[in-house]
Amino acid sequence: MTALLIVLQAATKPAGQYVTGTCVNAVLAVSALAVGLWSGIAVALLSPVFAFLLGIGPQLPPVVPAIMAGNLIFVLLLGLLAGGKDLPLWRRAAAWLLAAAAKFGALYLLVVKLLCTVLPLKEPQIAAFTAMFSYPQLVTALAGGAIALVLVPLLRRALKR
Repeated sequence: MTALLIVLQAATKPAGQYVTGTCVNAVLAVSALAVGLWSGIAVALLSPVFAFLLGIGPQLPPVVPAIMAGNLIFVLLLGLLAGGKDLPLWRRAAAWLLAAAAKFGALYLLVVKLLCTVLPLKEPQIAAFTAMFSYPQLVTALAGGAIALVLVPLLRRALKR
């Protein structure tokens, strides 16, 4: 799943944050829901490191742990609250909404409110990080989570065969 995520990040980077972020969040969610919580955790923690090393993500090292934390919150909430195989749709949807909102909140607080105030950044950098780590994070987490909620039951059925 980590390899898939890296390939998707590299392939979709020219398409912009909304496409890449949606793909990232879909893979994170599928990892946690279809493969297992530990898979989701591994992908959540490894993907920002590889994205940084490959020049896909923001090239500011202190942002990497913040992205790791946001990803981890997303997969933990999804995996713990919606990881069961026969959960009702309302519970999976509630977990998805909560996970997306929590990831958005964590990234906004960590990057925009914390890192942008303590790091010696210039105004254009602060504006770029504020734009990148605010509402687009919510939109892409919601979209990626929705894709995963559709894909995971199909994957589970296919794997039973």
